[in-house]
Amino acid sequence: GNAFVGTLITVGLAAAISIPFGVLAAIFLSEFARDTPVADGIDFFTNVLSGVPSIVVGVFAYAIVVLTTGQFSAVAGGVALAILMLPTIVRTAAESLEAVPNEIRQASIGLGATRFQTTMGVVLPAAIPAIVTGVMLAISRAAGETAPLIFTALFSQYWAKGVWEPIASLSVLVFNFAVVPYKNQQQLAWAGALVLVCMVLITSVLSRWATQRKR
Repeated sequence: GNAFVGTLITVGLAAAISIPFGVLAAIFLSEFARDTPVADGIDFFTNVLSGVPSIVVGVFAYAIVVLTTGQFSAVAGGVALAILMLPTIVRTAAESLEAVPNEIRQASIGLGATRFQTTMGVVLPAAIPAIVTGVMLAISRAAGETAPLIFTALFSQYWAKGVWEPIASLSVLVFNFAVVPYKNQQQLAWAGALVLVCMVLITSVLSRWATQRKR
């Protein structure tokens, strides 16, 4: 139970960090800086970041957050997972915005709307279903990451009392208990793996439901 709640807290913190930054970056790239050197540079670094191994991200978050605060914490784990989620959100959101037909933008501007009003009031709502799908994919990936959390959130046998202390997670629980010689802990590892798979399934179903509902 504590690992399940810890996973929700850590992934929730990561989503709270990465979703606003990712969507805003995608809006800037697709609507205000398309086909510019700045957009090309950001796109290049996003592609590079998407290929960085998760353990490297964990070491980076350890150096930036854990060493700065002096303790392992859920916040440090959320920062690490947010870095992993960011490339997926930026790329899917940018592609979703670019897929909106230009005729819609031209019609909005022709009615007197500014470019900002067109982007926020017309283009973004039209792209929300695809953006939600990308966010759900990023959350599914983050929920199953283990290496970054070992370096940042560590693990705890107790229920979480705050976000500035070590916190349990399902992926680290599976990592810790899968290789021990005790049968009850092995069963906990199998149970944790099953819950993780169910969480991924639920997020996938929710993303499909959200997409179909907007249509």
